[in-house]
Amino acid sequence: MCVPIFITLIIAYLLGSIPSSVWIGKLFFDVDVREHGSGNAGTTNTFRVLGYKAGIPVFIIDALKGLLAIIMCGVVFGYFPQIEMPDYMEILTAAAVVLGHIYPVFAGFRGGKGVATLLGVGFGLIPVPALIALGIFAVVLLCFGYVSLASITATIILPFVTYFFVMPESPLLLILTIAVAIFVPITHMNNIKRLLNGTENKLLKRKNKK
Repeated sequence: MCVPIFITLIIAYLLGSIPSSVWIGKLFFDVDVREHGSGNAGTTNTFRVLGYKAGIPVFIIDALKGLLAIIMCGVVFGYFPQIEMPDYMEILTAAAVVLGHIYPVFAGFRGGKGVATLLGVGFGLIPVPALIALGIFAVVLLCFGYVSLASITATIILPFVTYFFVMPESPLLLILTIAVAIFVPITHMNNIKRLLNGTENKLLKRKNKK
């Protein structure tokens, strides 16, 4: 394997492996979020278990992991000017950082689902489609209150938005968004079942009017 490719993928995986929800929960709240709520070490469960004071920093850090991993592609290959960065390198990097988030070496390989990290990857590769997807996520979340539904909806729409903005210049990026649109619903199969059964938990609960 080419040395810069190997270095980039290792860095991306280690970045993804930073378990922000676990570390913040244990350090500031003396709580392992994986032992509460859904048992997931991601942004949503952190919000539910520890509230916005922990949830917001976790979301930001997890998104930054994805963004920094993409930035590191150019940085690492910059040290090897004689080697041209392959077109597929950013896609491999995206896969590595998300894999790190889902199976973090620093937290017993028990991580989250990778949606916030994927958002960071999106801002690094396709900022306009990623911003639109974030807007769709916010609208669905505010209207229905389900993070899972918002995540699935935004990622399914992402390839169509990406096609409009980056095709035909970057077909690999379109392929990446299609993969994401397949990957996210698969990781949310239990959530989909609960949505269909009407038992999915809401992040935002409307207060009953007196």
